[in-house]
Amino acid sequence: MSGHSKWSTIKREKGAKDAKRGAVFTQIGNLIAIAARGGTDPSMNSSLAMAIEKAKQANMPAANIQRAIDRVADKNAAVLEETTYEGMGPGGVGIIIETATDNKNRTFPEVRSALTKNGGRVADAGSVTFQFSRKGVIRVAAPNMDDSEDALLTILDAGAEDAVEEDGEIIVYTELKDLAKVRQAIIDSGLNVLEADLQYIPNNSVVIDDPEVAARVLKVLDALDDLDDVVGVHTNADITAEI
Repeated sequence: MSGHSKWSTIKREKGAKDAKRGAVFTQIGNLIAIAARGGTDPSMNSSLAMAIEKAKQANMPAANIQRAIDRVADKNAAVLEETTYEGMGPGGVGIIIETATDNKNRTFPEVRSALTKNGGRVADAGSVTFQFSRKGVIRVAAPNMDDSEDALLTILDAGAEDAVEEDGEIIVYTELKDLAKVRQAIIDSGLNVLEADLQYIPNNSVVIDDPEVAARVLKVLDALDDLDDVVGVHTNADITAEI
């Protein structure tokens, strides 16, 4: 199964840098607030547990995490709405943009601007999503080489659909309904889960091997990811060019 490319690595590195400036905390806070609607106890709400996991990976302060959870009980807090937009980027790549917003009249123009100013465009609803499958994705810290094969077998036995080693990690794919169950089974096995969430995984990738086009693709993805209301950016671009 494909879907992780240079953008996945760059996005994680960028997220770590942005977290130091607090730029990513708004996005993760929105994710937590939405997840907390299903219950404010992470031991009983796997979606909230995964959102908190993501927050901790970004070094988000515990006070910020709690404030995001407390929004559920705050009648004066703005109501967040989940909205997904579709776009086309340079080189014909497809882009799916997930947002959590209290004002779609603000969010859509920002998404459209980020696309059009960087060589992309808004796509018609359904024209991009059919190229992707919605999957659970779990990042697991790879053990040492001697234990690597055992770890892969343990993960597959836990109910994973697929698992691949990549950049010192094991990327695990699951069916939507199995994400929480597989994540917990991996944790119970003693392996270190770094992150778990739902993602759009491309059915087929568009290889970008031209450095100029690759730079343009990364620019539009970066611009979208910088928007406060955006909580997820997914693409079928497989960036192989050295930039």
